[in-house]
Amino acid sequence: MPETVLAVDFGLKHIGLAVGQTVSRTASPIGVIAAKDGRPDWAAFDAAVREWRPERLLVGLPTHMDGCESEMSQRARLFAKTLGNRYGRRVEMIDERLTSIEAKRLSPQDDSHAVAAGLIAETWLNG
Repeated sequence: MPETVLAVDFGLKHIGLAVGQTVSRTASPIGVIAAKDGRPDWAAFDAAVREWRPERLLVGLPTHMDGCESEMSQRARLFAKTLGNRYGRRVEMIDERLTSIEAKRLSPQDDSHAVAAGLIAETWLNG
């Protein structure tokens, strides 16, 4: 069954978004939402969910290179839980090690958070 996913690169100041499709197994960055201490501009996030109507939300899980979790990991998990409660959709955590580095290499501008979200989506789509 075809599925649309909305991937999230969680951050304290910026939250990157990308949309992906299971049919094509591709993802595209769609933008960055401002956040204050990890709390997004909910109106902007709501608009993205309304526009793309994802069946599933993917949230990047930041971990150390050895796989151990950090404080940011716990904050991302809490954010994922909030998304599930707010939108009533399935939410999955996706290992995002090195996505921010790769995203900055691919797009050094301010949209690197959205590019990182695209990489998170592609990890899930091709996993």
